[in-house]
Amino acid sequence: MINAQQILHSTVQQALSQIYNLNNPIISFQKTRKEFEGDFTLVTFPYTKETKKSPEQLGQELGEFLVKNNDQVSAFNVVKGFLNISLSNKFWLSYFQSVKDLATVGYKKEKSSGRTIMLEYSSPNTNKPLHLGHVRNNLLGYSVSQVLKANGHEVIKANLVNDRGIHICKSMLAWQKFGNGETPASSGLKGDFFVGKYYVAFDKAYKKQIEELIAQGKTKEEAEKNAPLIIEAQEMLRKWEAGDTEVVNLWKTMNGWVYEGFAVTYKTLGVDFDKMYYESNTYLLGKEIIKEGLEKNVFYKKENGSVAIDLSAEGLDEKIVLRSDGTSVYITQDLGTAIERFKEFPQLSQLIYTVGNEQDYHFKVLFKILEKLGYAWAKECYHLSYGMVELPEGKMKSREGTVVDADELLAEMFDTATATTKELGKVDDFNEEEFKELNKAIGLGALKYFILKVDPKKKMLFDPKESIDFNGHTGPFIQYTHARIKSVLRKAAFDFEKDEVNIEMSAIEKELVKFIYDFDAVVEEAGSAFNPALVANYIYEVTKLYNRFYHDCPILKEEDTNIKIFRLQLSKLCAQAIANAMNLLGIEVPEKM
Repeated sequence: MINAQQILHSTVQQALSQIYNLNNPIISFQKTRKEFEGDFTLVTFPYTKETKKSPEQLGQELGEFLVKNNDQVSAFNVVKGFLNISLSNKFWLSYFQSVKDLATVGYKKEKSSGRTIMLEYSSPNTNKPLHLGHVRNNLLGYSVSQVLKANGHEVIKANLVNDRGIHICKSMLAWQKFGNGETPASSGLKGDFFVGKYYVAFDKAYKKQIEELIAQGKTKEEAEKNAPLIIEAQEMLRKWEAGDTEVVNLWKTMNGWVYEGFAVTYKTLGVDFDKMYYESNTYLLGKEIIKEGLEKNVFYKKENGSVAIDLSAEGLDEKIVLRSDGTSVYITQDLGTAIERFKEFPQLSQLIYTVGNEQDYHFKVLFKILEKLGYAWAKECYHLSYGMVELPEGKMKSREGTVVDADELLAEMFDTATATTKELGKVDDFNEEEFKELNKAIGLGALKYFILKVDPKKKMLFDPKESIDFNGHTGPFIQYTHARIKSVLRKAAFDFEKDEVNIEMSAIEKELVKFIYDFDAVVEEAGSAFNPALVANYIYEVTKLYNRFYHDCPILKEEDTNIKIFRLQLSKLCAQAIANAMNLLGIEVPEKM
Protein backbone atom coordinates (compact mmCIF):
# COMPACT_ATOMS: atom_id res chain seq x y z
CA MET A 1 0.00 0.00 0.00
CA ILE A 2 1.40 3.42 -0.99
CA ASN A 3 2.30 5.71 1.92
CA ALA A 4 2.36 9.46 1.24
CA GLN A 5 4.36 10.38 4.34
CA GLN A 6 7.15 7.96 3.40
CA ILE A 7 7.37 9.40 -0.11
CA LEU A 8 7.50 12.96 1.23
CA HIS A 9 9.92 12.05 4.02
CA SER A 10 12.48 10.76 1.54
CA THR A 11 12.42 13.93 -0.59
CA VAL A 12 12.44 16.32 2.38
CA GLN A 13 15.40 14.40 3.87
CA GLN A 14 17.19 14.74 0.53
CA ALA A 15 16.46 18.48 0.44
CA LEU A 16 17.67 19.13 4.00
CA SER A 17 20.87 17.21 3.26
CA GLN A 18 21.65 18.75 -0.12
CA ILE A 19 20.64 22.36 0.53
CA TYR A 20 21.50 22.76 4.22
CA ASN A 21 23.85 19.87 4.96
CA LEU A 22 21.49 18.58 7.68
CA ASN A 23 21.93 14.85 8.24
CA ASN A 24 19.37 12.59 9.98
CA PRO A 25 16.98 15.40 10.94
CA ILE A 26 13.68 14.56 12.65
CA ILE A 27 10.95 14.88 10.01
CA SER A 28 7.26 14.54 10.74
CA PHE A 29 4.12 15.49 8.85
CA GLN A 30 0.61 16.30 9.92
CA LYS A 31 -2.60 16.58 7.95
CA THR A 32 -3.06 20.07 6.54
CA ARG A 33 -5.74 21.97 8.42
CA LYS A 34 -9.03 22.30 6.59
CA GLU A 35 -8.79 26.08 6.21
CA PHE A 36 -5.57 25.79 4.16
CA GLU A 37 -4.89 24.24 0.77
CA GLY A 38 -2.77 21.10 0.90
CA ASP A 39 -2.69 17.46 1.95
CA PHE A 40 0.22 17.28 4.40
CA THR A 41 2.07 19.94 6.38
CA LEU A 42 5.73 20.13 7.42
CA VAL A 43 6.58 22.45 10.31
CA THR A 44 9.83 24.25 9.44
CA PHE A 45 10.58 25.88 12.83
CA PRO A 46 12.81 22.98 14.04
CA TYR A 47 15.34 23.64 11.26
CA THR A 48 15.74 27.42 11.59
CA LYS A 49 18.59 27.39 14.10
CA GLU A 50 20.93 25.13 12.13
CA THR A 51 20.07 26.55 8.70
CA LYS A 52 20.04 30.19 9.87
CA LYS A 53 16.96 30.70 7.70
CA SER A 54 13.57 32.12 8.59
CA PRO A 55 10.69 29.60 8.80
CA GLU A 56 9.04 31.20 5.74
CA GLN A 57 12.23 31.10 3.65
CA LEU A 58 12.83 27.48 4.64
CA GLY A 59 9.29 26.58 3.62
CA GLN A 60 9.65 28.29 0.25
CA GLU A 61 12.97 26.60 -0.57
CA LEU A 62 11.84 23.15 0.59
CA GLY A 63 8.58 23.50 -1.35
CA GLU A 64 10.40 24.42 -4.56
CA PHE A 65 12.73 21.42 -4.12
CA LEU A 66 9.78 19.06 -3.59
CA VAL A 67 7.93 20.21 -6.72
CA LYS A 68 11.10 19.99 -8.83
CA ASN A 69 12.34 16.62 -7.53
CA ASN A 70 9.19 14.64 -6.69
CA ASP A 71 6.57 14.15 -9.41
CA GLN A 72 4.09 13.07 -6.71
CA VAL A 73 4.02 16.68 -5.44
CA SER A 74 1.90 19.08 -7.48
CA ALA A 75 2.00 22.32 -5.47
CA PHE A 76 2.83 23.94 -2.14
CA ASN A 77 2.10 27.04 -0.10
CA VAL A 78 3.78 28.52 2.95
CA VAL A 79 1.89 29.99 5.90
CA LYS A 80 4.42 31.36 8.39
CA GLY A 81 6.42 28.31 9.50
CA PHE A 82 4.11 25.76 7.92
CA LEU A 83 4.83 24.21 4.52
CA ASN A 84 1.54 22.88 3.10
CA ILE A 85 2.14 20.24 0.42
CA SER A 86 -0.37 19.15 -2.23
CA LEU A 87 0.04 15.70 -3.76
CA SER A 88 -0.60 15.13 -7.42
CA ASN A 89 -3.46 13.40 -9.21
CA LYS A 90 -0.87 10.75 -10.15
CA PHE A 91 -0.18 9.96 -6.49
CA TRP A 92 -3.83 9.73 -5.44
CA LEU A 93 -4.70 7.62 -8.50
CA SER A 94 -1.78 5.27 -7.72
CA TYR A 95 -2.94 4.99 -4.11
CA PHE A 96 -6.49 4.27 -5.26
CA GLN A 97 -5.29 1.50 -7.59
CA SER A 98 -3.36 -0.09 -4.70
CA VAL A 99 -6.40 -0.33 -2.42
CA LYS A 100 -9.45 -0.50 -4.70
CA ASP A 101 -9.74 -4.28 -4.38
CA LEU A 102 -8.72 -4.56 -0.73
CA ALA A 103 -11.36 -6.18 1.46
CA THR A 104 -9.31 -5.11 4.50
CA VAL A 105 -9.21 -1.36 3.80
CA GLY A 106 -9.12 0.42 7.16
CA TYR A 107 -7.65 -2.52 9.04
CA LYS A 108 -4.38 -0.98 10.01
CA LYS A 109 -2.28 -4.08 10.59
CA GLU A 110 -2.77 -7.44 8.94
CA LYS A 111 0.11 -8.89 10.99
CA SER A 112 0.06 -9.41 14.75
CA SER A 113 1.40 -6.61 16.92
CA GLY A 114 2.61 -9.18 19.43
CA ARG A 115 0.41 -7.63 22.13
CA THR A 116 -2.32 -9.50 24.02
CA ILE A 117 -4.97 -7.37 25.69
CA MET A 118 -7.69 -8.52 28.08
CA LEU A 119 -10.73 -6.28 27.83
CA GLU A 120 -13.38 -6.64 30.53
CA TYR A 121 -16.87 -5.37 29.85
CA SER A 122 -20.53 -5.99 30.73
CA SER A 123 -20.06 -7.07 34.40
CA PRO A 124 -23.77 -7.44 35.20
CA ASN A 125 -25.43 -8.26 38.53
CA THR A 126 -27.56 -11.39 38.60
CA ASN A 127 -30.43 -9.71 40.42
CA LYS A 128 -31.86 -7.76 37.49
CA PRO A 129 -31.95 -7.56 33.67
CA LEU A 130 -29.38 -5.65 31.63
CA HIS A 131 -30.42 -2.00 31.27
CA LEU A 132 -29.53 1.01 29.13
CA GLY A 133 -26.31 1.62 31.10
CA HIS A 134 -25.25 -1.96 30.38
CA VAL A 135 -26.04 -1.40 26.71
CA ARG A 136 -23.48 1.40 26.47
CA ASN A 137 -20.97 -0.71 28.41
CA ASN A 138 -21.41 -3.76 26.18
CA LEU A 139 -21.42 -1.87 22.90
CA LEU A 140 -18.37 0.16 23.90
CA GLY A 141 -16.45 -2.87 25.14
CA TYR A 142 -17.24 -4.96 22.07
CA SER A 143 -16.42 -2.16 19.63
CA VAL A 144 -13.11 -1.39 21.36
CA SER A 145 -12.22 -5.09 21.07
CA GLN A 146 -12.93 -4.91 17.32
CA VAL A 147 -10.78 -1.79 16.93
CA LEU A 148 -7.92 -3.34 18.91
CA LYS A 149 -8.04 -6.46 16.72
CA ALA A 150 -7.93 -4.24 13.62
CA ASN A 151 -4.70 -2.81 15.02
CA GLY A 152 -3.18 -6.29 15.10
CA HIS A 153 -3.62 -7.05 18.81
CA GLU A 154 -4.81 -10.34 20.28
CA VAL A 155 -7.87 -9.58 22.42
CA ILE A 156 -9.42 -11.63 25.23
CA LYS A 157 -12.97 -10.41 25.84
CA ALA A 158 -13.77 -11.00 29.52
CA ASN A 159 -16.93 -10.69 31.58
CA LEU A 160 -16.90 -10.64 35.41
CA VAL A 161 -20.41 -11.51 36.59
CA ASN A 162 -21.42 -10.13 39.99
CA ASP A 163 -23.32 -13.22 41.07
CA ARG A 164 -23.11 -13.01 44.88
CA GLY A 165 -23.69 -10.58 47.71
CA ILE A 166 -26.50 -8.97 49.63
CA HIS A 167 -28.26 -7.70 46.47
CA ILE A 168 -28.53 -11.27 45.14
CA CYS A 169 -29.88 -12.48 48.49
CA LYS A 170 -32.58 -9.78 48.39
CA SER A 171 -34.04 -11.29 45.19
CA MET A 172 -33.72 -14.81 46.61
CA LEU A 173 -35.44 -13.91 49.88
CA ALA A 174 -38.27 -12.05 48.11
CA TRP A 175 -38.89 -15.08 45.87
CA GLN A 176 -39.00 -17.36 48.95
CA LYS A 177 -41.53 -15.07 50.65
CA PHE A 178 -43.69 -13.87 47.78
CA GLY A 179 -43.03 -16.26 44.87
CA ASN A 180 -45.39 -19.12 45.66
CA GLY A 181 -43.17 -21.42 43.64
CA GLU A 182 -43.58 -19.60 40.32
CA THR A 183 -40.82 -19.83 37.71
CA PRO A 184 -39.94 -17.99 34.50
CA ALA A 185 -41.66 -20.78 32.57
CA SER A 186 -44.88 -20.65 34.62
CA SER A 187 -44.98 -16.84 34.60
CA GLY A 188 -44.03 -16.40 30.95
CA LEU A 189 -41.26 -13.99 31.94
CA LYS A 190 -37.70 -14.02 30.67
CA GLY A 191 -35.40 -15.29 33.46
CA ASP A 192 -33.57 -12.04 34.20
CA PHE A 193 -36.82 -10.06 34.20
CA PHE A 194 -38.36 -12.64 36.51
CA VAL A 195 -35.58 -12.37 39.10
CA GLY A 196 -35.48 -8.58 38.73
CA LYS A 197 -39.18 -8.46 39.61
CA TYR A 198 -38.36 -9.95 43.02
CA TYR A 199 -35.51 -7.50 43.59
CA VAL A 200 -38.05 -4.69 43.17
CA ALA A 201 -40.53 -6.58 45.39
CA PHE A 202 -37.91 -6.81 48.16
CA ASP A 203 -37.24 -3.07 47.99
CA LYS A 204 -40.93 -2.19 48.24
CA ALA A 205 -41.50 -4.51 51.22
CA TYR A 206 -38.27 -3.32 52.90
CA LYS A 207 -39.29 0.34 52.55
CA LYS A 208 -42.70 -0.45 54.05
CA GLN A 209 -41.04 -2.06 57.09
CA ILE A 210 -38.76 0.98 57.49
CA GLU A 211 -41.79 3.29 57.49
CA GLU A 212 -43.49 1.12 60.12
CA LEU A 213 -40.41 1.17 62.38
CA ILE A 214 -40.05 4.95 62.01
CA ALA A 215 -43.72 5.27 62.98
CA GLN A 216 -42.87 3.27 66.13
CA GLY A 217 -40.22 5.85 67.09
CA LYS A 218 -37.06 4.46 65.48
CA THR A 219 -34.68 6.75 63.64
CA LYS A 220 -34.34 6.22 59.88
CA GLU A 221 -30.87 4.72 60.38
CA GLU A 222 -32.11 2.37 63.11
CA ALA A 223 -35.09 1.34 60.99
CA GLU A 224 -32.90 0.57 57.97
CA LYS A 225 -30.60 -1.62 60.08
CA ASN A 226 -33.30 -3.41 62.06
CA ALA A 227 -36.00 -4.05 59.47
CA PRO A 228 -36.70 -7.81 59.58
CA LEU A 229 -36.21 -8.24 55.82
CA ILE A 230 -32.67 -6.84 55.74
CA ILE A 231 -31.71 -8.94 58.76
CA GLU A 232 -33.04 -12.05 57.01
CA ALA A 233 -31.16 -11.14 53.81
CA GLN A 234 -27.93 -10.71 55.77
CA GLU A 235 -28.48 -14.07 57.43
CA MET A 236 -29.07 -15.66 54.03
CA LEU A 237 -25.73 -14.21 52.82
CA ARG A 238 -23.96 -15.68 55.85
CA LYS A 239 -25.54 -19.08 55.11
CA TRP A 240 -24.46 -18.83 51.47
CA GLU A 241 -20.87 -18.07 52.49
CA ALA A 242 -21.02 -21.04 54.92
CA GLY A 243 -22.16 -23.30 52.06
CA ASP A 244 -25.69 -23.97 53.33
CA THR A 245 -27.12 -26.52 50.86
CA GLU A 246 -30.64 -25.09 50.64
CA VAL A 247 -29.45 -21.50 50.11
CA VAL A 248 -26.74 -22.49 47.61
CA ASN A 249 -29.23 -24.57 45.58
CA LEU A 250 -31.70 -21.68 45.45
CA TRP A 251 -28.85 -19.35 44.42
CA LYS A 252 -27.83 -21.70 41.60
CA THR A 253 -31.42 -22.04 40.39
CA MET A 254 -32.16 -18.31 40.33
CA ASN A 255 -28.81 -17.40 38.78
CA GLY A 256 -29.46 -20.06 36.13
CA TRP A 257 -32.68 -18.29 35.22
CA VAL A 258 -30.80 -15.00 34.90
CA TYR A 259 -28.03 -16.47 32.74
CA GLU A 260 -30.60 -17.82 30.29
CA GLY A 261 -32.07 -14.33 30.04
CA PHE A 262 -28.66 -12.65 29.66
CA ALA A 263 -27.72 -15.05 26.84
CA VAL A 264 -30.74 -13.94 24.82
CA THR A 265 -29.93 -10.26 25.30
CA TYR A 266 -26.24 -10.68 24.46
CA LYS A 267 -27.15 -12.58 21.28
CA THR A 268 -29.59 -9.87 20.22
CA LEU A 269 -27.03 -7.14 20.92
CA GLY A 270 -24.41 -9.07 18.97
CA VAL A 271 -21.78 -9.16 21.73
CA ASP A 272 -19.85 -12.13 23.06
CA PHE A 273 -17.03 -13.10 25.44
CA ASP A 274 -13.98 -15.33 25.38
CA LYS A 275 -13.67 -15.70 29.15
CA MET A 276 -16.30 -15.66 31.90
CA TYR A 277 -15.39 -14.87 35.51
CA TYR A 278 -17.81 -15.14 38.44
CA GLU A 279 -17.56 -13.16 41.65
CA SER A 280 -18.60 -16.27 43.59
CA ASN A 281 -15.29 -17.80 42.49
CA THR A 282 -13.16 -14.69 42.94
CA TYR A 283 -14.50 -12.88 46.03
CA LEU A 284 -12.04 -14.61 48.37
CA LEU A 285 -9.07 -13.85 46.12
CA GLY A 286 -6.92 -11.09 47.51
CA LYS A 287 -6.89 -12.02 51.21
CA GLU A 288 -3.51 -13.71 50.82
CA ILE A 289 -2.30 -10.61 48.97
CA ILE A 290 -3.26 -8.45 51.95
CA LYS A 291 -1.25 -10.73 54.23
CA GLU A 292 1.80 -10.41 51.96
CA GLY A 293 1.32 -6.65 51.79
CA LEU A 294 1.30 -6.42 55.58
CA GLU A 295 4.62 -8.25 55.70
CA LYS A 296 6.07 -5.82 53.13
CA ASN A 297 4.67 -2.83 55.08
CA VAL A 298 2.54 -1.81 52.09
CA PHE A 299 -0.51 -2.13 54.38
CA TYR A 300 -0.90 -1.53 58.10
CA LYS A 301 -3.30 -2.70 60.79
CA LYS A 302 -5.50 -0.13 62.45
CA GLU A 303 -6.50 -0.15 66.13
CA ASN A 304 -9.87 -1.74 65.33
CA GLY A 305 -8.15 -4.63 63.52
CA SER A 306 -8.95 -3.53 59.97
CA VAL A 307 -6.17 -3.34 57.39
CA ALA A 308 -5.57 -0.16 55.36
CA ILE A 309 -3.16 1.64 53.06
CA ASP A 310 -2.35 5.35 53.17
CA LEU A 311 -2.34 6.84 49.67
CA SER A 312 -2.40 10.50 50.70
CA ALA A 313 1.08 11.05 49.20
CA GLU A 314 -0.41 10.07 45.84
CA GLY A 315 -3.29 12.53 46.20
CA LEU A 316 -5.69 9.79 47.30
CA ASP A 317 -7.10 8.86 50.73
CA GLU A 318 -6.64 6.08 53.22
CA LYS A 319 -8.24 2.90 51.86
CA ILE A 320 -9.50 -0.03 53.93
CA VAL A 321 -8.56 -3.32 52.21
CA LEU A 322 -9.80 -5.74 54.89
CA ARG A 323 -12.55 -5.18 57.47
CA SER A 324 -11.95 -5.57 61.20
CA ASP A 325 -13.87 -8.86 61.17
CA GLY A 326 -11.49 -10.21 58.50
CA THR A 327 -13.97 -10.03 55.61
CA SER A 328 -12.87 -8.62 52.27
CA VAL A 329 -14.07 -5.42 50.63
CA TYR A 330 -14.61 -5.01 46.91
CA ILE A 331 -11.08 -3.81 46.18
CA THR A 332 -9.65 -6.90 47.94
CA GLN A 333 -11.35 -9.07 45.33
CA ASP A 334 -10.22 -6.79 42.49
CA LEU A 335 -6.60 -7.05 43.64
CA GLY A 336 -6.78 -10.83 43.69
CA THR A 337 -8.61 -11.07 40.38
CA ALA A 338 -6.10 -8.82 38.56
CA ILE A 339 -3.17 -10.87 39.86
CA GLU A 340 -4.87 -14.14 38.93
CA ARG A 341 -5.51 -12.90 35.39
CA PHE A 342 -1.85 -12.12 34.79
CA LYS A 343 -0.96 -15.53 36.24
CA GLU A 344 -3.51 -17.27 34.00
CA PHE A 345 -2.44 -15.30 30.93
CA PRO A 346 1.27 -14.49 31.38
CA GLN A 347 1.35 -13.13 27.82
CA LEU A 348 -0.97 -10.23 28.78
CA SER A 349 0.35 -6.85 27.71
CA GLN A 350 -2.58 -4.88 29.09
CA LEU A 351 -5.72 -5.27 31.20
CA ILE A 352 -8.60 -2.89 30.43
CA TYR A 353 -11.69 -2.42 32.61
CA THR A 354 -14.79 -0.98 30.87
CA VAL A 355 -16.62 0.58 33.82
CA GLY A 356 -18.66 3.78 34.28
CA ASN A 357 -16.99 6.97 35.45
CA GLU A 358 -18.55 6.74 38.92
CA GLN A 359 -15.76 4.22 39.60
CA ASP A 360 -12.87 6.48 38.51
CA TYR A 361 -11.53 6.80 42.06
CA HIS A 362 -11.80 3.05 42.72
CA PHE A 363 -9.56 2.21 39.78
CA LYS A 364 -6.99 4.89 40.65
CA VAL A 365 -6.71 3.26 44.07
CA LEU A 366 -6.64 -0.28 42.66
CA PHE A 367 -3.85 0.43 40.18
CA LYS A 368 -1.79 2.37 42.74
CA ILE A 369 -2.01 -0.49 45.28
CA LEU A 370 -0.96 -3.03 42.64
CA GLU A 371 1.99 -0.79 41.81
CA LYS A 372 3.00 -0.51 45.47
CA LEU A 373 2.76 -4.29 45.80
CA GLY A 374 5.51 -4.47 43.20
CA TYR A 375 3.63 -5.67 40.12
CA ALA A 376 5.35 -4.11 37.10
CA TRP A 377 2.28 -4.76 34.95
CA ALA A 378 0.20 -2.47 37.18
CA LYS A 379 1.08 0.41 34.84
CA GLU A 380 -0.52 -1.57 32.01
CA CYS A 381 -3.91 -1.64 33.76
CA TYR A 382 -6.34 0.86 32.32
CA HIS A 383 -9.81 2.05 33.28
CA LEU A 384 -11.90 2.68 30.15
CA SER A 385 -14.16 5.17 31.86
CA TYR A 386 -17.41 6.24 30.23
CA GLY A 387 -20.23 8.64 31.04
CA MET A 388 -23.71 7.70 32.07
CA VAL A 389 -26.58 7.35 29.59
CA GLU A 390 -29.80 9.22 30.26
CA LEU A 391 -33.11 9.35 28.47
CA PRO A 392 -35.15 12.50 27.84
CA GLU A 393 -37.21 11.47 30.91
CA GLY A 394 -34.14 11.53 33.20
CA LYS A 395 -32.10 9.09 35.27
CA MET A 396 -32.93 5.45 35.96
CA LYS A 397 -33.32 3.70 39.32
CA SER A 398 -33.19 -0.09 39.31
CA ARG A 399 -34.45 -0.65 42.86
CA GLU A 400 -37.60 1.30 42.07
CA GLY A 401 -38.16 -0.59 38.83
CA THR A 402 -37.85 2.54 36.68
CA VAL A 403 -34.87 1.32 34.66
CA VAL A 404 -35.11 1.10 30.88
CA ASP A 405 -34.34 -2.58 30.34
CA ALA A 406 -32.14 -3.49 27.40
CA ASP A 407 -34.71 -5.90 25.96
CA GLU A 408 -37.47 -3.29 26.08
CA LEU A 409 -35.20 -0.74 24.43
CA LEU A 410 -34.25 -3.21 21.69
CA ALA A 411 -37.91 -4.05 21.06
CA GLU A 412 -38.70 -0.33 20.79
CA MET A 413 -35.84 0.14 18.32
CA PHE A 414 -37.10 -2.72 16.14
CA ASP A 415 -40.66 -1.35 16.24
CA THR A 416 -39.47 2.15 15.34
CA ALA A 417 -37.39 0.78 12.47
CA THR A 418 -40.39 -1.15 11.17
CA ALA A 419 -42.66 1.91 11.30
CA THR A 420 -40.04 4.14 9.66
CA THR A 421 -39.25 1.78 6.77
CA LYS A 422 -42.97 1.24 6.11
CA GLU A 423 -43.57 5.00 6.13
CA LEU A 424 -40.72 5.61 3.67
CA GLY A 425 -41.97 2.78 1.42
CA LYS A 426 -38.50 1.39 0.83
CA VAL A 427 -39.29 -2.28 1.35
CA ASP A 428 -42.07 -3.21 -1.05
CA ASP A 429 -39.98 -5.99 -2.62
CA PHE A 430 -39.02 -7.65 0.69
CA ASN A 431 -40.69 -10.82 1.90
CA GLU A 432 -41.78 -11.07 5.54
CA GLU A 433 -38.57 -12.72 6.80
CA GLU A 434 -36.32 -10.29 4.88
CA PHE A 435 -38.36 -7.36 6.21
CA LYS A 436 -37.97 -8.61 9.79
CA GLU A 437 -34.19 -9.09 9.43
CA LEU A 438 -33.82 -5.68 7.80
CA ASN A 439 -35.65 -3.93 10.62
CA LYS A 440 -33.53 -5.76 13.17
CA ALA A 441 -30.38 -4.57 11.38
CA ILE A 442 -31.68 -1.00 11.15
CA GLY A 443 -32.88 -0.90 14.76
CA LEU A 444 -29.61 -2.29 16.11
CA GLY A 445 -27.59 -0.09 13.77
CA ALA A 446 -29.46 2.99 15.01
CA LEU A 447 -28.93 2.10 18.67
CA LYS A 448 -25.27 1.15 18.33
CA TYR A 449 -24.28 4.07 16.15
CA PHE A 450 -26.08 6.66 18.28
CA ILE A 451 -24.27 5.42 21.39
CA LEU A 452 -20.85 4.81 19.84
CA LYS A 453 -20.62 8.12 17.96
CA VAL A 454 -20.33 9.88 21.33
CA ASP A 455 -16.90 10.10 22.97
CA PRO A 456 -16.99 7.47 25.76
CA LYS A 457 -15.93 10.00 28.39
CA LYS A 458 -19.01 12.14 27.78
CA LYS A 459 -22.38 11.71 29.44
CA MET A 460 -25.02 11.20 26.77
CA LEU A 461 -28.72 11.58 26.21
CA PHE A 462 -30.22 8.74 24.18
CA ASP A 463 -33.25 9.58 22.05
CA PRO A 464 -34.59 6.47 20.23
CA LYS A 465 -36.57 8.47 17.66
CA GLU A 466 -33.66 10.75 16.74
CA SER A 467 -31.33 7.76 16.40
CA ILE A 468 -33.32 6.19 13.56
CA ASP A 469 -33.55 9.22 11.21
CA PHE A 470 -32.55 8.09 7.69
CA ASN A 471 -31.23 11.57 6.87
CA GLY A 472 -29.40 12.52 10.05
CA HIS A 473 -26.09 11.72 11.74
CA THR A 474 -27.28 8.17 12.30
CA GLY A 475 -26.59 4.51 11.67
CA PRO A 476 -29.55 4.09 9.27
CA PHE A 477 -28.26 6.97 7.10
CA ILE A 478 -24.91 5.16 6.75
CA GLN A 479 -26.60 1.78 6.23
CA TYR A 480 -28.86 3.23 3.55
CA THR A 481 -25.88 4.75 1.72
CA HIS A 482 -24.15 1.35 1.70
CA ALA A 483 -27.29 -0.27 0.27
CA ARG A 484 -27.55 2.52 -2.33
CA ILE A 485 -23.96 1.86 -3.49
CA LYS A 486 -24.61 -1.88 -3.68
CA SER A 487 -27.68 -1.19 -5.83
CA VAL A 488 -25.59 0.93 -8.22
CA LEU A 489 -22.96 -1.81 -8.49
CA ARG A 490 -25.62 -4.45 -9.22
CA LYS A 491 -27.12 -2.28 -11.96
CA ALA A 492 -23.73 -1.83 -13.65
CA ALA A 493 -24.15 -5.30 -15.17
CA PHE A 494 -20.57 -5.52 -16.45
CA ASP A 495 -17.16 -6.36 -14.98
CA PHE A 496 -15.70 -2.99 -14.01
CA GLU A 497 -13.31 -4.27 -11.35
CA LYS A 498 -10.31 -5.53 -13.34
CA ASP A 499 -9.55 -2.45 -15.43
CA GLU A 500 -7.03 0.17 -14.35
CA VAL A 501 -8.00 3.56 -15.66
CA ASN A 502 -5.97 6.74 -15.96
CA ILE A 503 -8.21 9.77 -15.51
CA GLU A 504 -7.94 13.25 -14.08
CA MET A 505 -9.98 13.02 -10.88
CA SER A 506 -12.47 15.76 -10.06
CA ALA A 507 -12.08 17.62 -6.76
CA ILE A 508 -14.78 15.58 -5.02
CA GLU A 509 -13.43 12.27 -6.34
CA LYS A 510 -9.96 13.13 -5.09
CA GLU A 511 -11.43 14.17 -1.74
CA LEU A 512 -13.14 10.79 -1.40
CA VAL A 513 -9.88 8.95 -2.14
CA LYS A 514 -8.12 11.12 0.47
CA PHE A 515 -10.78 10.21 3.03
CA ILE A 516 -10.20 6.51 2.37
CA TYR A 517 -6.45 7.12 2.77
CA ASP A 518 -7.14 8.47 6.29
CA PHE A 519 -8.97 5.29 7.37
CA ASP A 520 -5.85 3.49 8.62
CA ALA A 521 -4.78 6.48 10.71
CA VAL A 522 -8.27 6.80 12.21
CA VAL A 523 -8.28 3.13 13.22
CA GLU A 524 -4.83 3.51 14.77
CA GLU A 525 -5.90 6.61 16.74
CA ALA A 526 -9.16 4.92 17.84
CA GLY A 527 -7.12 1.96 19.10
CA SER A 528 -4.68 4.14 21.01
CA ALA A 529 -7.47 6.18 22.58
CA PHE A 530 -9.91 3.24 23.06
CA ASN A 531 -12.44 5.46 21.33
CA PRO A 532 -14.74 3.99 18.63
CA ALA A 533 -16.39 7.42 18.24
CA LEU A 534 -13.43 8.38 16.03
CA VAL A 535 -14.35 5.58 13.61
CA ALA A 536 -18.08 6.37 13.83
CA ASN A 537 -17.65 10.06 13.03
CA TYR A 538 -15.05 9.39 10.34
CA ILE A 539 -17.32 7.04 8.40
CA TYR A 540 -20.22 9.49 8.71
CA GLU A 541 -18.06 12.10 6.95
CA VAL A 542 -17.16 9.57 4.23
CA THR A 543 -20.85 8.74 3.81
CA LYS A 544 -21.87 12.39 3.58
CA LEU A 545 -19.17 13.03 0.99
CA TYR A 546 -20.17 9.97 -1.03
CA ASN A 547 -23.77 11.21 -1.18
CA ARG A 548 -22.50 14.54 -2.53
CA PHE A 549 -20.45 12.66 -5.11
CA TYR A 550 -23.47 10.50 -6.01
CA HIS A 551 -25.57 13.62 -6.49
CA ASP A 552 -22.98 15.61 -8.46
CA CYS A 553 -21.27 12.95 -10.56
CA PRO A 554 -23.16 10.65 -12.96
CA ILE A 555 -22.12 7.02 -12.53
CA LEU A 556 -24.20 4.64 -14.65
CA LYS A 557 -25.17 7.43 -17.05
CA GLU A 558 -21.60 8.65 -17.53
CA GLU A 559 -20.73 8.39 -21.23
CA ASP A 560 -16.93 8.23 -20.86
CA THR A 561 -16.21 4.55 -20.21
CA ASN A 562 -13.00 5.21 -18.27
CA ILE A 563 -14.69 7.68 -15.95
CA LYS A 564 -17.66 5.34 -15.48
CA ILE A 565 -15.34 2.46 -14.56
CA PHE A 566 -13.41 4.67 -12.12
CA ARG A 567 -16.59 5.90 -10.43
CA LEU A 568 -17.90 2.36 -10.06
CA GLN A 569 -14.58 1.25 -8.57
CA LEU A 570 -14.57 4.26 -6.25
CA SER A 571 -18.15 3.45 -5.21
CA LYS A 572 -17.17 -0.13 -4.48
CA LEU A 573 -14.21 1.03 -2.35
CA CYS A 574 -16.48 3.43 -0.40
CA ALA A 575 -18.96 0.60 0.25
CA GLN A 576 -16.11 -1.58 1.52
CA ALA A 577 -14.88 1.21 3.79
CA ILE A 578 -18.40 1.73 5.16
CA ALA A 579 -18.84 -2.00 5.78
CA ASN A 580 -15.45 -2.29 7.51
CA ALA A 581 -15.95 0.79 9.68
CA MET A 582 -19.43 -0.31 10.72
CA ASN A 583 -18.08 -3.78 11.48
CA LEU A 584 -15.65 -2.15 13.92
CA LEU A 585 -18.75 -0.70 15.62
CA GLY A 586 -20.49 -4.08 15.60
CA ILE A 587 -23.06 -2.87 13.05
CA GLU A 588 -24.39 -4.85 10.09
CA VAL A 589 -24.80 -3.06 6.75
CA PRO A 590 -27.59 -4.51 4.56
CA GLU A 591 -27.03 -5.19 0.85
CA LYS A 592 -30.38 -3.61 0.05
CA MET A 593 -32.85 -1.32 1.84
